[in-house]
Amino acid sequence: MVSASPPRLAQGIDLDRIEAAIRSAERRTSGQIRVAVARFYFWGSVRRAADAAFARLRMNQTRRRNGVLLFVAPRLHQFAVIGDVGIHERVSDAFWGQVSLTLQTDFRGGDLTAGLLHAIDTIGDRLAEHFPPDPVGDNELPDRVEVER
Repeated sequence: MVSASPPRLAQGIDLDRIEAAIRSAERRTSGQIRVAVARFYFWGSVRRAADAAFARLRMNQTRRRNGVLLFVAPRLHQFAVIGDVGIHERVSDAFWGQVSLTLQTDFRGGDLTAGLLHAIDTIGDRLAEHFPPDPVGDNELPDRVEVER
């Protein structure tokens, strides 16, 4: 009998699948993708919380300024997508709108993991267009999902 360990979950999000998707996307690019999940309700703006997470996770300190953060507040049914200046200069607002619409559609369907997987893949493709993989394979930021306390 083969026994599989249960998936690591945070607010219904399969962390192992998300981290594998981040690793896969980052093999195609020197860009950096992070996901942060807010565990509890908080007062204030999701955007402000996402901006604080962006700075705390050092997303604004990559060499090429090509980090993208997907910040999810499941209990508030809200999210924010933040791209650093390097990637933001190379993509249109329509791109960020497309990513947001994908997340919103999957989230409304109740599948947070699918929404994040689709968004990571889309972002990874766009990062790869503008930021090819680093020949040294330097991964500047951890690929793990940050579960906010």
